[in-house]
Amino acid sequence: MAKKIVFTMLAAFLAYNTYKLTITFFEVAPEKFSLLAISVSAIAFTFLITGVLAFLGFVYPTNKILPKKYYQIENPKTLHIWYTWLGVAYFRWFLLKTFYRKKENKKYFNGTKSGILLFNYHTKQSEFGHLMAFILVFALSLVLLFKGHTYVFMWMQPLNVILNFYPILLQRKHRIPIQRLLKKM
Repeated sequence: MAKKIVFTMLAAFLAYNTYKLTITFFEVAPEKFSLLAISVSAIAFTFLITGVLAFLGFVYPTNKILPKKYYQIENPKTLHIWYTWLGVAYFRWFLLKTFYRKKENKKYFNGTKSGILLFNYHTKQSEFGHLMAFILVFALSLVLLFKGHTYVFMWMQPLNVILNFYPILLQRKHRIPIQRLLKKM
C-alpha cells in the first residue's frame, strides 16, 4: 500500500512539473529561449510525461483502460516489417546491453505458465504507458508548435519516437510468441 501511495505521489509531482514547464512556454516568447534551454526542456517534457505514466503503471493495472482487442496482434507480418524497417532490434539490443543486463531485471519470464502470464501483463502495462505518453507528448508538442515553439517541437519528436514509439513496437513484438503460447495452453 505504501508503494502505491509513493508512486502515485511521484506521478502527481511529475505531472505538476510538466504543467509548470508548459506554463513557462506559454508565458515566454519563443525567441527568449536559448538552444540549450529548448533541448533541455524538450528532454524534460518527454521524460516527465513518460514518468507520470510509468509510475502509475507500476502500481495500477492501467492496461485495462484499453479494450483487450487492442492488445491482440492481428497482423504479425506487418508488425515485423515496421520493427525491421525502423531498426527496433537495435533499440532492443541497446536496452539489453544497458538497462536490462542484470540478472535481477530478467524477472518477468521464468518459463512457467505463470511466468508467461506475468510477462504478458508486463508487456501490456509497458505498452499502455508508452502509448499514452507518446500521444500526450505529441499533443503537447503540437500545442507548443502552435504557440510558436518550433524548435521544441522538433526536439520532442525524435525523443518521443525513441522513448515511446519504439517501446510500443517492442512490446507488441514480444506478444506475438506470447499469443501463440497462450493459445496452446
